[in-house]
Amino acid sequence: MSKNLLVELLVEELPPKSLKQLGNSFAELLTASLKAQDLVSKDAQVAAYASPRRLAVHITHVAAQAADKAVAQKLMPATVGLDAQGQATPPLLKKLASLGADASVVPQLKRVMEGKTETLFWDSTVKGTPLTDGLQKALEEAIGKLPIPKVMTYQLADGWSSVNFVRPVHALIALHGADIVPVNILGLQAGRETQGHRFEAKVNPIVLHNADSYAQQLATEGAVIAGFAERRAEIVRQLNAAATKENLTPVDDDALLDEVTALVEHPNVLVGKFAAEFLQVPQECLILTMKANQKYFPLLDAQGKLANKFLLVSNIRPTDSGLVIGGNERVLRSRLADAMFFFDQDRKKKLEWRLPGLDKVVYHNKLGTQGLRMHYVRDIATMIAGMIGEQQGGKDLESKVYKAATLAKTDLLTDMVGEFPELQGIMGRYYAQREGLDDDVAFAIEDHYKPRFAGDELPGNPVGICVALADKLETLVNMFGIGEIPTGDKDPFALRRHALGVIRILNEKELPLDLITLINRAIEIIEGTESSKLGTSNSNESTKVQHQIKQESREQLIAFIRERLAGSLREQSYTAQEVDAVLSLDLPKLILKDIAKRLDAVQAFSALPEAASLAAANKRVGNILKKAKAEGRFSPVLDFDLLLQEPAEQKLHQALIDISTKDIRLAENYVTSLQGLAALKVPIDDFFDNVMVNVDDEKLRNSRLALLAGLHNIMNRIADLSKLAN
Repeated sequence: MSKNLLVELLVEELPPKSLKQLGNSFAELLTASLKAQDLVSKDAQVAAYASPRRLAVHITHVAAQAADKAVAQKLMPATVGLDAQGQATPPLLKKLASLGADASVVPQLKRVMEGKTETLFWDSTVKGTPLTDGLQKALEEAIGKLPIPKVMTYQLADGWSSVNFVRPVHALIALHGADIVPVNILGLQAGRETQGHRFEAKVNPIVLHNADSYAQQLATEGAVIAGFAERRAEIVRQLNAAATKENLTPVDDDALLDEVTALVEHPNVLVGKFAAEFLQVPQECLILTMKANQKYFPLLDAQGKLANKFLLVSNIRPTDSGLVIGGNERVLRSRLADAMFFFDQDRKKKLEWRLPGLDKVVYHNKLGTQGLRMHYVRDIATMIAGMIGEQQGGKDLESKVYKAATLAKTDLLTDMVGEFPELQGIMGRYYAQREGLDDDVAFAIEDHYKPRFAGDELPGNPVGICVALADKLETLVNMFGIGEIPTGDKDPFALRRHALGVIRILNEKELPLDLITLINRAIEIIEGTESSKLGTSNSNESTKVQHQIKQESREQLIAFIRERLAGSLREQSYTAQEVDAVLSLDLPKLILKDIAKRLDAVQAFSALPEAASLAAANKRVGNILKKAKAEGRFSPVLDFDLLLQEPAEQKLHQALIDISTKDIRLAENYVTSLQGLAALKVPIDDFFDNVMVNVDDEKLRNSRLALLAGLHNIMNRIADLSKLAN
C-alpha cells in the first residue's frame, strides 16, 4: 500500500552556514536511494525540512514493498552448464543454488545465441524490497554521503559505543502513514516522538500522529517552523514590516539571511538602537561589524546612509522584549566602540608613513614582501598609464597612478583592516580622503581590488583602472612564474578571478590595449625590478634561471587567459563556434575591443544564406592546403599563363581581386568585409565543380594551390570561417 513517509533526525544545534545544504542533501540522498529501490513513485512530492535541531524529509506515495520484478538472469555458456545428455552440470547447479533455485528449473532455462556462443538464461521473479529494508539502506547511504566537512565522534547511551555525525543525534522518527518503520541508525531506534522549541514548546515531547501532521504539529505544539524556506520567508516578512515602521530599509544580504534562518526555529524580529556618535565611523565598518559579529540587519535611510538602528532576529518571544533588545544593544555598543577606537588610532598615522612596514609583510615565500610587490604594481601601473595616454586619463594620469599604486596596499597595516580584512581598499580610500589626497587617487586605492567577484562593479576612474590592471597582471605573472597554476577546482590565489577581472576591464572599458603586450611588458618590469632590488646584474645566474621560468610560463599564462576569455564570450551572446572562429586565428595582438568587433562581424556573416556553404568551402580549402603541405608538395607560385586557362579559374581569380580591393577601402569595417565574401560563393562552387587541383603537372598544381592559398587568406582575415562549418 502506498502512503506518505516522514523521516526525522533530532540533533543538537547544527552548523548554521551549512544547514541549508545539509537539509537539501539529506532529502535528495534519501529519496534517490528509495527511488532506486522502486519504493517511491515517479510523481512523488518531496519536502525537505531543516532547522537548527532537526533534519527531516517528507515523501509522498511511498510503497510498503516494492513491486516484484521479472529478471532474465544470465547464467553461463550452454556447453558449460549442460552435459551431452542435456543434464545440469555441477557448476550450473551451484549457480542456480546461489540464486535460490534448484535443478527443477533446468527445463525452463532459455538458450540465447550471443555471437558464436550459446548462453543459458533463467527468467525469474525478484521479490520487491520491503520498506523496512529499503529505508534502512537509504538512511545508511544518505548519512554516509552527507556533505559534512568535519564530523563529531560521540558516545552512545551505553557508554561504550561511539558513532560519527555532524552533531550528536538524540532521536529518530520514521513514519509510513501512521505506522512506525522499524529502522535504526546511529544507535537509535525509530519512533514517533520529537522535541519542539527548547523554551516555547506547548508540548514536549511531541507525539506525531502520522507522517502528514509533522509540520503542523511542530508549529502548533512545538513553536517551530520546520521548513527552511518557510522560516526564511517569515523572517523576511518581519524584517520588512519592522523596517517600514521606522521608514528605513534593511540591508539586503542573502548569505546573512540564510545564516540567521539557520540559527532560529521561532523567529521574532526586534528593533534596536545605538548611539549616533558611532556614525562618525565609516558605515562599511559598522555594517560589517553588525553583520559578521552579531548577525544583525543594519538599517539604511532613503539615501542609502546607515541609520543608528538595527534589526535583530530573536529565537524567543517574551512578554517584555526590552531585556532582549537591551542585552543586544550592550553587546553591539562594545563592538562599535572597538571599531571607533581602530578608526581613531589609524588616522593618527598617514598611509605614506606605513610604507616601510610593507617590507616586513611576506607576500609569498617565493616572491618576497608586499613592499617588493608594491614596486611591481607601481611600475606596471605607470606603464599602463603611459599606454592609455592623455586621451583616456588627462595630463597628470601617470603621477596620480604612481601615487595610488604606491599607497594601494598600505591599509593592510591598519588596525581596522587587521580586524576586518574584507575592508581592505575601502579603508585605504577613507584614510586617503581624510589626508586630503586627490579623489582620483583615493578611489583608485579602493577600486584596484575590483572586480572582486562575478558581476561586481569595475574601477570608476582611469587611475583605478591602471592600478587594478597592474595588480591583477602582477599576480598572474608572478604566480604562473613560480608554478602556482590552477588545477581542477583548486585555485588558492583566485587566478581565474584575476584573469576574468583583466578581461572585463579591458573589454567593458573598451581600452585599445594588447593583452599580450601587457603580459610581456609586465614580465620585463618584474624581472628588472627583481634584478635591481637584489643588486644583481643581468648576467647573474639566478636572474637567468628566473627569466627562463618566466619565459616558460608566459605561454601557459596567455593560454590560460585565452581560455577564460573564450568562456566569458560564450556567456555573452556569442556561440561556441563563433568564439572559436575568432580566437583560433591566434592573433599576434589580443585587443579585446577588436575581438568584439570581429565577433559581431562573424555573427552578421552567420546570418547570411551563403554562410554555411562558404564555411564548408573554407574548411575544404584548408584541408587541401594542409594535405599538400604534409606531403611536401606545397610550393605555390601563381603562374597566370597556366592558371587562367579555365574559365572557372579566371572568375575566381577576378573575384579575389575585387574582394581584396574592397577590403583595402573598407579597412577595419569587419561586418561589411565579411558580408562581401558572399560574392565568392558562385565562383568557388564553379571552381570545385570544374577544376581539378591535384593534377600531375607540378607547375599547374602549384599554381592552383597558390590560388586556393590566396582564397584561404582572404576568407580568414577576420576569423577562421571553417570553424562555422557543421
